[in-house]
Amino acid sequence: MGMEDTAKKKTRVGVVASNKMEKTVVVAVERLVPHPKYKKYIRRRNKFSAHDAADQCQVGDRVLIEESRPLSKTKRWWLLKS
Repeated sequence: MGMEDTAKKKTRVGVVASNKMEKTVVVAVERLVPHPKYKKYIRRRNKFSAHDAADQCQVGDRVLIEESRPLSKTKRWWLLKS
């Protein structure tokens, strides 16, 4: 019984940026961070490759992804809701 049994998995909400791969979507996740000096909020974007087993997502869909074990070289996220 390791730590992974009790630890919560990370989830992120983002927008599908690409669905050109088979069973994989690229999800762009935006967050607001304050500028260190000027305190204005800046949008920062991360792109995550997520596993879409049903190949159901279209570009522009708002989706929920969850952290998982490594599925490939770049995929570490599962698609939960589309």
